[in-house]
Amino acid sequence: MKYARWWILLGCGWVSGAAWAQYPGWQQKADYTMEIDLDVVRRTFSGSSEIRYTNASPDSLKRLYFHLFFNAFRPGSAMDVRSRMLPDPDPRVGARIAGLPEEEWGEMRVEGLTVDGVAAQVAHEGTVLVVDLARAVAPGSTAVVELDWAGRVPRQIRRSGWMNREGVEFSMAQWYPRICGYDQDGWHPNPYVGREFHGDFGRFDVTIRLAPGYVVAGTGANVAADSPTTGVWRLVADNVLDHVWAADPDFKVAAARTARGVELSFVQEADSAYQAAWAALPGYTSKAFDCLEDLVGPYPYPRYAVIQAGDGGMEYPMATLVTGHRSTKSLVGVTVHELAHSWFQAVLAFNESLHPWMDEGFTSYATEVCFNRLFPDPTSRLHAEAYSGYIEWTRSGTDEPLTTHADRYKTNAGYGVASYSKGEVLLAQLGGVLGPEVRDAALRDFFRTYAFTHPGPDDFARTCERTSGQELDWYFKYFVQTTEKVDVAVDEVKWSNDSVRVTLRRIGEIPVPLDLAIIAADSSVQRIHIPIDLQYGHRPLAAGERLAADWVWPHTTYSLVLPAPAWPAGVVVDPDRWWADVARENNAWPKVDAEPKSRKKRKKS
Repeated sequence: MKYARWWILLGCGWVSGAAWAQYPGWQQKADYTMEIDLDVVRRTFSGSSEIRYTNASPDSLKRLYFHLFFNAFRPGSAMDVRSRMLPDPDPRVGARIAGLPEEEWGEMRVEGLTVDGVAAQVAHEGTVLVVDLARAVAPGSTAVVELDWAGRVPRQIRRSGWMNREGVEFSMAQWYPRICGYDQDGWHPNPYVGREFHGDFGRFDVTIRLAPGYVVAGTGANVAADSPTTGVWRLVADNVLDHVWAADPDFKVAAARTARGVELSFVQEADSAYQAAWAALPGYTSKAFDCLEDLVGPYPYPRYAVIQAGDGGMEYPMATLVTGHRSTKSLVGVTVHELAHSWFQAVLAFNESLHPWMDEGFTSYATEVCFNRLFPDPTSRLHAEAYSGYIEWTRSGTDEPLTTHADRYKTNAGYGVASYSKGEVLLAQLGGVLGPEVRDAALRDFFRTYAFTHPGPDDFARTCERTSGQELDWYFKYFVQTTEKVDVAVDEVKWSNDSVRVTLRRIGEIPVPLDLAIIAADSSVQRIHIPIDLQYGHRPLAAGERLAADWVWPHTTYSLVLPAPAWPAGVVVDPDRWWADVARENNAWPKVDAEPKSRKKRKKS
C-alpha cells in the first residue's frame, strides 16, 4: 500500500507526495533472538537469528529485504564508489575502502533462510539481501524468520569494525542481518553508503561468545553470569530499533545514575591523558538527561552507555559509540549530541533516510539548548552557528531542499548543512512564529503523542498547529520543500506631523511574521508584531507590544504609521534575530551590521 497526500499552493509550485506522508496508524515489529561467535584473532564470525516478524500493514508481503552492512567495506561497494565520487567526501572514508587489503575487507553472507520453516530464495545484492518467499506474509500475521549467517569484521573505517584509531578492538555497529523498514511508503532497502538508517522496533535477545578476558558493552542489560571469565555475554533490550556493542580486553567501566534513576555506564580504555575528561563526564551526562527530559519528555529506557569506540560519535538505542581522546568540553559535547538522539532517532524513530533533518536537526537544536545550560556563555547567541552555516549555504546557490534523500545530496557538506543546521534553524525559528513557550510545548506534545511510532514531517506540523491553534502549512512547505529564502528590508522611514511611516520590503520569497522595533532618541523602544495572513493568528504578545495588521502575502511591501513625537533614532526589523535572514545588513535603519559571535563548533555524528 502507498499513502500520499498532495498539496499545491498557487504560484509557488509546491508538490508533495509520499515523502511528506504521516504516521498511518500501524507499524511493523521485529523481535530478534540472536547468537554470534566471534573469533577475535581472525576477526571472523558466525551467527544465527530467529526473528518474529509481525506484519501489521494491510499488505501481503511476498518479499523481504535485509541490510548486510558489513559488505560496504570492500573495494567497489556502493559506499566506496559514492565516497570517491563526492567532491568533498567524509575524510574518515575518502578512498580508504578502495585501498583495503583483502584480509581487512568486511563480509556478511546469509547461508540459509527459512520463513515459518519453508526455505526462501535469497540473493545478495551488495549491502542488501533480497528474499523471495514461497508464501506471502499475510496482513496481521507473525512470521518466524530463521537465518544462519557468517562473515568478517572489517577494518574500522566508518562506525563499524576492528581496531579504531584509538585502539579499541571491536566496534560492532550494523553487525547483524537487519530486516529493512516497511511502512506506508513500502520497503526501504537503501544500499549502505554511510549515512542514515530506518527500521522497526522490537525485542533484542543477543548472545555474544568471544575470548575470555574481553569486556562487552552495548544495547541492553547483560544477563549472563561471570561474562569476562567465560567470554559469554547476553544483552537483552525491549522495544528498541537496533543493537550495538563494543568489546575490548582493556575496557574499564564506571557507573552513575541520573536524578530520575537511569543507570549510566561509561566504558573506556584506560588512558591517563584523558582521565580528567572522563571523570567529569558522568556529572555532565546526568545533568544533560535532566535538561533533555525537561525539553522533550521522559527517557523511556532504564539505562544508557557511553562507550569509547567507533569513529567519532554515533547514536544507537541505549548506547553511543564516541571517540574518547578529547578535552572535557569536546567529550561532553559529542556525548550530549549523541544522547539527544535517544529522544529523536531512538524513540520517535523518524525515517532518517527520507527526513534526516528531523533527526539531526532536532537533535542539534536540543544539543545547543542543553550545552548552553551546561556551559553558559552570555556572549554567544543560541543557535548562531546553525544560522550562519545555513545562511552561507543558501547564499551559495548550491542548497537543496530538505526533501532530498539523505544519500542523494550532491555534496557531503550540503547534507550536513541541510540536516544539521537547517533542521536546527527550522525548529529555532518556530519560536518567532509561535512564541518559544508554545514551540516548546508543541515539541513535548509531539514526543508524548508519537513516541515509538515513526512519525513524519506532517505529524510534527499538525502537532504544532494543534498546540498553537494556527495554520502552519506555509512555514513547513517553504522551509522543507523549497530552497527559497527569507530577506526582509527596512525600505523607507519617513517622519512628519508627530508620526513615522515605516515601509518594509520582502526581497526573499518567504513571507514570515515579523517583529519591529522603533527606537526613540531617549533609547526607549516601541515593539510591534506584524502577523502574516497565511498563519490565521499570531504568537502571544509581550507586555507593551502592539499588534499590527496582517501582511498579506502576495504584497511585497508593507507600511505602517506610528506615533512619534520626534525623529526615531532607529528602526530594526526582526530585532531578536528569529529569522535566518540572508541579508541582515538591510534589516535596520540606519544600516547596521553586527553579526553575533558563534559558539566554537562541536563534533557531531
